[in-house]
This record gives sequence, C-alpha cells and structure tokens, in this order.
Amino acid sequence: MHFRIAGLFAGALLLATAPFAGRAAAQDPSQSIRLTVDASSAPQKILRAHMQIPVKPGPLVLYYPEWIPGEHMPDGPIMNLTGMQFTGNGQRISWRRDLVDMFTFRLDVPAGVTTLNVDLDFVLSAPASGFSAGASATSQLAVISWNQVLLYPSGRPVREIQFTPSLRIPAGWKFGTALPGAQRAGDDITFDPVPLNTLVDSPVLTGAHFRVIPLTPGEKISHEMDIAADSEAALAMPAATETEYKNLVAETGALFGSRHYRDYHFLFTLSDDVAHFGLEHHESSDDRVQERTLIDENLRLTEADLLPHEFTHSWNGKFRRPADLSTPDYQQPMRDDLLWVYEGLTEYYGNVLSARSGLWTPEQFREYLAGVMAQLQATTGRSWRPLQDTADAAQILYEAPEEWSSWRRGVDYYDEGNFLWLEVDTTLRAQSHGKISLNDFCRAFHGGPGGQPELKTYTFDDVVAALNALVPYDWAGLLTKRLNSVDPQPSLAGLRASGWDIAWNETPNVIQAAHEATNKGLNLNSSLGMVVDTDGTVKDVVLDHLAFRAGIGPDMHISAVNGKQFSTDDLRNAVRDSLNNKAAIDLEIANGPFLRNVKLDYHGGLRYPHLVRLQGQPDLLDEIAAPLVKR
Repeated sequence: MHFRIAGLFAGALLLATAPFAGRAAAQDPSQSIRLTVDASSAPQKILRAHMQIPVKPGPLVLYYPEWIPGEHMPDGPIMNLTGMQFTGNGQRISWRRDLVDMFTFRLDVPAGVTTLNVDLDFVLSAPASGFSAGASATSQLAVISWNQVLLYPSGRPVREIQFTPSLRIPAGWKFGTALPGAQRAGDDITFDPVPLNTLVDSPVLTGAHFRVIPLTPGEKISHEMDIAADSEAALAMPAATETEYKNLVAETGALFGSRHYRDYHFLFTLSDDVAHFGLEHHESSDDRVQERTLIDENLRLTEADLLPHEFTHSWNGKFRRPADLSTPDYQQPMRDDLLWVYEGLTEYYGNVLSARSGLWTPEQFREYLAGVMAQLQATTGRSWRPLQDTADAAQILYEAPEEWSSWRRGVDYYDEGNFLWLEVDTTLRAQSHGKISLNDFCRAFHGGPGGQPELKTYTFDDVVAALNALVPYDWAGLLTKRLNSVDPQPSLAGLRASGWDIAWNETPNVIQAAHEATNKGLNLNSSLGMVVDTDGTVKDVVLDHLAFRAGIGPDMHISAVNGKQFSTDDLRNAVRDSLNNKAAIDLEIANGPFLRNVKLDYHGGLRYPHLVRLQGQPDLLDEIAAPLVKR
C-alpha cells in the first residue's frame, strides 16, 4: 500500500512456500460459490450481490472479510454491509451475528437445503479518504473490491474456497481487471472460477471515460494501464509519460529478473471524489489519484512514485511476504512487525524506480529524499517510539489523525525505509568494493523461475541470511540498531555514504513546491515548527519548537498575519522577510472562540531542504538512480 504521511510536503533463503490461489487444486465445479454483483447502481453509491453457496444441513458459520491484504489492519467495511437475507428452498433462514466478533454470522441450514441463497447490499457512501473502504464510485466510474460484497464459509483456507464471479456494470461502461477469463455480453461480465484469495486480490475498475494503454505490446507477458476518469480530458496522458511507464516495466524486469504473474494491470482511477491511495495486488494495483494527475505537472510530480511503489509490491509483498502477514483467511490477525521490509523496501525501490524510469529526474528524486529527511528530522516522537514500533502498531497508526503526528509518529517505516535501505545498499557496495548492491539482493530474494503467481514467506532471519549470502556482515546488528533506536535524529549514515548530505536554503524544494501548489498549505516545520492548512488551520506543531513554545497547538486557527487577514502567501512572505526584519512575526490565533496575539521571534527566513554533494566521495546516489536498461 502506498501511504504518504499527512503534511510531509505541506499540505531468501526460502523457508515456507504456499501455492498461490491462481493454481488451486482441481475442485468439484458443483461446490463453487456463485457470486453475482450488480454494480449498475454504483453511481447511486450502492452495490447489490447475490450468492449461491453449496451447503449441508446443520450449523453454518459465515465470515465477512475483516483483515484486507495490503491494508495491514482489520478495516473490512462491515458497517456498509446492508440488506442481508438468507433463503433455502424458498424459505427464509434466520441468522445471528457473533456477539464478540462482528464479522461472524451463524445460522442453521434446514434439512433438505443444499444451496444457500444469500442476498446483500453494500452501500458505497463514504468520505473521500482512507483506503479501499473510502469513497470508490462517482457518476462516471467505480472500483469494485470483491471483499466488500461477499461472505465465505469457515473451516478452510481461502485459497481452497472456489468462487465463480460475475458482474453487471452501468450501461456502456468499460472495465479492466486481472481476473482471468472475462467474457462480456452487453453489460454483464462473467469470469473463470477462481479461489477466493485470487478474487479478493483482483478488483475491477469500470467507467464511462476509459482508456487502455498497452505497455508491452507483442511480449509474452502483457502489461497494461486501465485508466478510468471523471472526464475524457483527464485521460490525455502525454506520450512522454506513457514512455516512462513502459520504462518502468522494463526496469522492474532488469531489477528482479523474473515476473510472478500471468499478466499485469495498472488500475488507475482519476477522480477528485474518491479516496486517494494505492493498494497492491499480485497481478494488478488499485491506484487512485486526483482527476487531473496525468495532465497537471504538479500533480504528476507528487504522484510519480505511486505506480512504481505498487508495482514493486508484486515482488516484495505479494510474492515474498512476511510469514506473519500470510494468514489462511481474512479473519486471523496479521502481525505487522516486518512492514519495514514489506513497505520500507518497497518505498525505497518505488522511488528509485521512479528515477530509473524517468518519471522523476535525478534532481527530483534527490529533492524528494531531502523533503523526507527534513520531515523525519522534525519528528520529535523518534525520542520515545522506535521505528520498529511504527510497524508493530501499524494497525492503530494508519488512521491516526494528522494532529500531533510529529510527536506521536506515524507509519514511519515508509519514509525512514528510504534511508534504512539506502544504508543497506551503500553498505553492500562498500563491503564488496562496488561488486554487489541491493539490486543483487532483489534478484536473489525476489527472483526465481516466475511465470505464475505464488507466495514464498520469510522471517527476519531469512532477510539477514540472504544479505549475508551476498556479503558477510553484521546485518542483524545494523538492522536491529536502526529499528530500535530512540535517537531524536534519524541516521544520515546511508545518505552520507551515498555521497550526499542535507542542507537548507531559501530556494524552494521542487517536490515540496509541487505539493504546495496542489494542496495550498505550508510546511514550516524547519522554520516556525508547524504545518498550516490553506484556511489557516494549524494541522500539526513540532513539540518544543518555536510555535509550540509560543502556545500554538493543532486545530488552532491563524486569522491574521502581521495585522492582515490570513493567507498562505502572507504567512510565507512573513517568514521570508524575517531574515531582514528585526520585528517578530505577529499572528492572531483563534483557539475555539477565544482570540489572542502571538509573537514569534524568528529571523531565519524560509528554509527549504535539498541534498548537497559531499566532496571527495563517489556519487553512489546518482548511480543507484541510473537506469539498468539502456535506452
């Protein structure tokens, strides 16, 4: 999953092997669960589903999926499950929810009933925030997540439960999905029978404004972008960007050496009225961004790393997965302790691949890293919460509010993963005298025969063993030190070993400027110690920094700057002018209905983070960002 901390830029050795659902053992077709979903009313924010479940008389336990793969928390949107009814042989069958586990339903199947009919609705009304349970349909498009519209029987792993799905979409809409065997008749689509985990791992994107872009025409393994937008104009991706996504496919092939899927679909949703995030799947990714992302340069820059991140997950997260995240069904709790590998390594390579493919220039890649490091340095919560705990506690941190995020810490294994894995990369290069890099780790750990989806799990010891197989070193010691550190400042070891360091000046950071242009807020963590929204709302403050010491806190509102009604431009200008202004910055602060004036005695001007070269050291960072495929 791709997750950006709010306010960041203003605004193996193989141990366990399990067959992937796509290659389940042959099953009796009569035992397949039939699932028919009517999404023709998706613009009205409702999906209607009908299931036919083969059953035997007696007690039956049915589950609604709770732990959604890739979301790392028990956030199955059961509150939107409505209209549920069970019938058999024409008779209605009563049911009861478990009093402790809200995702479990119990009923008794009467004698003579061999097929249980289930009717249920899923209401799509939700805020445009969060992950797949957030808003996912507009008048022009919809994303169908199968886990939202089904129940499944207890007692067997989900890879052994076969479903035969079908879907009705609004009249004339087009669709894209990695589900095999799609056959369309009018607006009804049928698919091949698949195990449940393949079904849940294969969402459908559908819309009135739709574009399919082949990325590897003529090649054995097909890659394509399936793009749905709220307008036809939003689909006009420049030819140069299309080429960069083609480069991305080529670069992943060179990096990993094999592909663990039959074909791959980037499901790309362009809308201002859906939740914005990325969610990985083995043979596709569910990527949702603002409507103009492909045609607005600032939006394109801020989201350039989204598809590379989710694509990387096909290898790191879906094919190779921590054992604690590989549960037999969607009810067993997942343990998130290795998300610093699952997400942290993916974040690192998602950004590296953005540069290698041309979606970012080398300078933009460096600007991104500079902004991330600056944010980490302003995260005072590092002094009490180690990086490991940001993974252990992921299920409660993903939905934490932005307020006090610098003191609470969030899911920092994403952002800090950039520098943890950069340190591993540069250490491999140093210890091997330039012969081995993290690219070699990826090929050894995530490679293999490929050609079909499969799952190979790993543990911490497997990661360490795979690194030691390349270059003997105290990898366990290095990783443990970084994971357990409560140093108030993040380690700069990897960045400096790459030949670069962080510095500040008044020249805007290119990526930060793009975020500010689209989000209209201000990240002043490096100057005043606060993040301010476009309306003057203080979104976060840095504990013990200037704004905090002056009594400013989250959710307060800046109503005036130096006697003038608030605007982000005026606040930015006041900080800029402070360098040559002896007077303090005068802010009028509203805390609920109460007003007061606060004077910030600051004279450091605007401070934007950048990376600067360390003289006398080789430039490993640009070497890391250089394409592996000659073009």
